[in-house]
Amino acid sequence: MHIVFINPPFKAEYGKFSRESRSPAITKSGALYYPLWLIYAAAYCQKYGHRVDFIDAPAKPLDEFETMEIVQEKVVGEQVLFVLDTSTPSIKSDVAFGALLKEKYPDSFVILVGTHPTACAEETLNYNDQIDAVAIGEFDYTIRELADAMDKGTPIEKVRGLCLHTNGCFAWTDPMPHINDMDDIPFAAQFIKENLDERDYFFAAATYPAIQIFTGRGCPCRCTFCVYPQVMHGHPFRARSPESVVEEFQYIADNFPDVKEVVIEDDTFTIDKGRVRRISELLIEAGLQKRLKWLCNARANTLDLDTMKLMKKTGCRLIIPGFESGSQQILDNIKKGIKLEQIYDYVNNAKKAGLLIHACYMVGNDGETRETMAETLQLALKLNTDTAQFFPLIPYPGTEAYDLARKNGNLTLSYEQYCNEDGTHNTVLNVPGLSAQEMVNFCNYARKKYYLRPRYFLHRLWVGLRNPDDLKRSLKAFGKLRKYLFK
Repeated sequence: MHIVFINPPFKAEYGKFSRESRSPAITKSGALYYPLWLIYAAAYCQKYGHRVDFIDAPAKPLDEFETMEIVQEKVVGEQVLFVLDTSTPSIKSDVAFGALLKEKYPDSFVILVGTHPTACAEETLNYNDQIDAVAIGEFDYTIRELADAMDKGTPIEKVRGLCLHTNGCFAWTDPMPHINDMDDIPFAAQFIKENLDERDYFFAAATYPAIQIFTGRGCPCRCTFCVYPQVMHGHPFRARSPESVVEEFQYIADNFPDVKEVVIEDDTFTIDKGRVRRISELLIEAGLQKRLKWLCNARANTLDLDTMKLMKKTGCRLIIPGFESGSQQILDNIKKGIKLEQIYDYVNNAKKAGLLIHACYMVGNDGETRETMAETLQLALKLNTDTAQFFPLIPYPGTEAYDLARKNGNLTLSYEQYCNEDGTHNTVLNVPGLSAQEMVNFCNYARKKYYLRPRYFLHRLWVGLRNPDDLKRSLKAFGKLRKYLFK
């Protein structure tokens, strides 16, 4: 089967829409994530014999007309399976693009994937009857089964993990189990090498250019706002073997001479400390710490000083925790599962180990007040991590935070308004005693307060003098952010 995987165009006139970011948008830092879930599914289908084409429209960025021109070059006369990535703010546009494909290729099969259609399957299909189906949850196996069925002429209804559009009604097939043999999924890096340009992608915290990968799926933690564990991958953590992870590092080192850093995008890479240590030991055995730096998401209660020191020795440069709030009550309300004391210990240990920290903070969670927002800013200033981000909570369908906001009448805008006209994040949430605009104003103030400090400038200068690549990264990110900082 010929499968065309498409990350569809959206707001190309304003820049690169990062659809697979945890909060999709055209970001103020200029970040563009690799469409990794689409990449993994494409690589998996290719591994099992299907012909695959891949179009990442936001990477260039391409508009609808330019994207359709590329499709027409790749699709000539045969039946084709179109797999379209989606996001909450772009969902109406994604559906419209899928309908355009169906109109142009009436014998094709158009399926939407991602968190939004998983959480809102029938609602999404109701937008346009030209869309044949949506995939529910983790979709690698589902797309392969669907392509196999189309090749063999077997009933689509036998394919697991679908919600189908049939004669104005909806048909749900049997659920698709989560993937347990994670080593069966090919390397993202190899697919990127063969199909994409690593210089099209940028992550402000990483040394440019970087490759993003996943080493596991699922997260046992129960944070109310986090979309992928609740909607796509579930809570059981399923991991690639340490040998597989290091083999991909080796592939990157051998095949991307310009790449300086690997971004491990797992929701929490460090949930299994023993596995982290084993990967670190294998990286040292292979000598890869001399060639590549790396960074990862790392919860505040998953690492000790010795493990941090080992990670630093193996090339880890930076860790990204979600501290979220300076209020213990807020942390408890959102089921974060950490204590403020653990945050302080984590930061102290990371500084002792020589690891940089990019700290993530949110406002607008259950119980938020002006006082708790002030506590969050005070925590950020006191911790004084390398970098920090401040955002209002954006609740996505399928999450506990979204359900609570809907129940309490705190969601005020439609899906299209999850992004502003220019594609940047919009705030769709009002909480009791706090308007959306107040939270936006606070985050803007917090960024300025954090970054426009003499102490911070001196810190960045010191880090940059020790590491010229880091200085280049900082200047690139600052160039994107400065209009917001000085606004």
